[in-house]
Amino acid sequence: MTPLKLLAWLIALAWLWKAITAARGLPRIPNLLLPQYNLTPAGTPSITVIVPACNEADSIGACLESLINQDYPNLKIIAVDDRSTDLTGVLMDALATQHPAKLRVIHITELPAGWLGKTHAMSLAARHTIAIHKPDYLLFTDADVLFLPEAIRRSLAQAIATQADHFVTLPTPIIKALGEGMLLGYLQVMGLWATRPWRVANPRALRDVVGIGAFNLLRTSAYQHLGGFDALRMEILEDLTLARHVKLAGLRQRVAIAPGMVSLHWASGAIGVVNVMTKNLFAVFRFHVSLLLLACIWLSLFCIAPAVFLVLPATRLPAIISLASVGSLYILSNRHSRISPWYAVLFPISAALFVYSLLRSMFTTLKLGGVIWRGTFYPLNELRKNTGPFR
Repeated sequence: MTPLKLLAWLIALAWLWKAITAARGLPRIPNLLLPQYNLTPAGTPSITVIVPACNEADSIGACLESLINQDYPNLKIIAVDDRSTDLTGVLMDALATQHPAKLRVIHITELPAGWLGKTHAMSLAARHTIAIHKPDYLLFTDADVLFLPEAIRRSLAQAIATQADHFVTLPTPIIKALGEGMLLGYLQVMGLWATRPWRVANPRALRDVVGIGAFNLLRTSAYQHLGGFDALRMEILEDLTLARHVKLAGLRQRVAIAPGMVSLHWASGAIGVVNVMTKNLFAVFRFHVSLLLLACIWLSLFCIAPAVFLVLPATRLPAIISLASVGSLYILSNRHSRISPWYAVLFPISAALFVYSLLRSMFTTLKLGGVIWRGTFYPLNELRKNTGPFR
């Protein structure tokens, strides 16, 4: 067997194994839309939803209204206007005037040194609500997320039923363009290599963690035990890092799906998605150039090479197995993401665009010497100094 054929078969077997394990594991994730999860949380504990926003005038109104309209009564909302220069703060204040019992607004005009804007906004709001309202649970979300009326009630009921310290309801992406579906569909499949969501509840599966900024629900005592966002002041990937800290601390982490119950529009078109990833992707590798380049090589072999192998007679069969396995993962993921499995046809193109996004993130960060986020520049040496080790 030639080295090229051996490589093609190794890749095929890896994809086949991933498809088999996902087919067994993904259906075990609870679907909160099913009738058995239409419950009221035991004891009706209090919960505060924290929504940080910077220049989110286009989306903040719909987000807050969807939270105000939740069918769970023991709920308060804190919206944080983080140095916005548009009408974000004005829209927040208008809604707070209409719903003073539910919604409180905090305005931030200056960012203290040693903080990212988002982590500072969430930390400030958490300290405020813990001091005044003493909620049993905290839910951190983003300003572009939309919630069906039963979203928090069902999620909180499942969190209590499973004794979760940290609970994530996976959000459903709103797809408005081909490029968005292509890239987000690719990310959902490749995410299964990074973490197996059906093993999140296993305390020994330390690499299997889920943290998503759209829906991070924590028991307040667990949040305080971890040091809150004060311990993550300069973390760009604060949601994922928080989830890792939960797992490493031995706390209970749970995840659920609920197609369409929590949803968001990630970005406009393929270019919009690439621009969002430019800020985040280098941070995934803790700003290590060598790790990112290794990832690019791995992605090229596992995602682009099978398309090349397809045209070579000696490697055609393993290529078919690889691409068929990829297609099955798109079908399995559609259960919770609602992203059409037909985007699997564009898988190699999506992979090439993702590799470009990785390299763009690295080169842009290195060229600038840091990251610009929410209008603030953060030097690379400061980000590296304040990030934990790569896991």
